[in-house]
Amino acid sequence: MKTMLSPEDWPRPKGYTNGILTSGGNTIYVSGQIGWNAQQKFESSDFVAQTTQALRNIKAVLKEADAGPEHIVRMIWYITDKPAYLESQAKIGAAYREVMGKNFPTMSVVEVVALVEDQAKVEIEVTAVI
Repeated sequence: MKTMLSPEDWPRPKGYTNGILTSGGNTIYVSGQIGWNAQQKFESSDFVAQTTQALRNIKAVLKEADAGPEHIVRMIWYITDKPAYLESQAKIGAAYREVMGKNFPTMSVVEVVALVEDQAKVEIEVTAVI
């Protein structure tokens, strides 16, 4: 058994779920979150702003399982612009600490040609353990 996780005010995802809490109730898998808001609208094309929103989205999905950033054990970041990522590392780090606190899980960053949503510059998926 598993519990699907989706913030109440978000539209239903099509073909996937935002997150799953395993039946044992201790592992959460969060689907790749991108930099759009709860209404699936991009408020910015800026790399750092989209990253910040993606992190907020992750936090919202975790909250559905009474979890938070402190429970994250693994993150995989998919980025479309390696130079933008590298040039923005200080700002990304500040945004990360603002949203996620001082929790530093294992992390991979992978540059990809594109993401499914054309405006998306970053997509982050997470595994958390509570």
